[in-house]
Amino acid sequence: MKSYRKELWFEVPKRRMMINITPKIEECLRESGIKEGLLLCNAMHITASVFINDDESGLHADFDRWLEKLAPEKPYEQYAHNGFEDNADAHLKRTVMGREVVVAITNGAMDFGPWEQIFYGEFDGGRKKRVLVKIIGE
Repeated sequence: MKSYRKELWFEVPKRRMMINITPKIEECLRESGIKEGLLLCNAMHITASVFINDDESGLHADFDRWLEKLAPEKPYEQYAHNGFEDNADAHLKRTVMGREVVVAITNGAMDFGPWEQIFYGEFDGGRKKRVLVKIIGE
């Protein structure tokens, strides 16, 4: 069995963003040479998420509005966590959206359903962030 590991880094200029990372993950899969196995992709920051969904701007705006209703950024003082940092809302948003995805690999391609793409969801941006890609198989 082969194993492949790579960290992907992103400059995230806004506090909240959803970035389609599918092309970068496909590039990792090609680099790995693995044709049958499993791919794990996870956020390496507690205020970020990796998730699978549709690449549709209206849906992303809906996610943003919905998450902001569930865990509004402001007022900062509403959260016990906020003190040194003002990112308690980002921790909560990450919990809802999830930490990672696992995708089956068959014949050298990710087994996706229609419209599925992999996204990096950032909820406390403005600095460099990363995800881990781990692929195992043959």
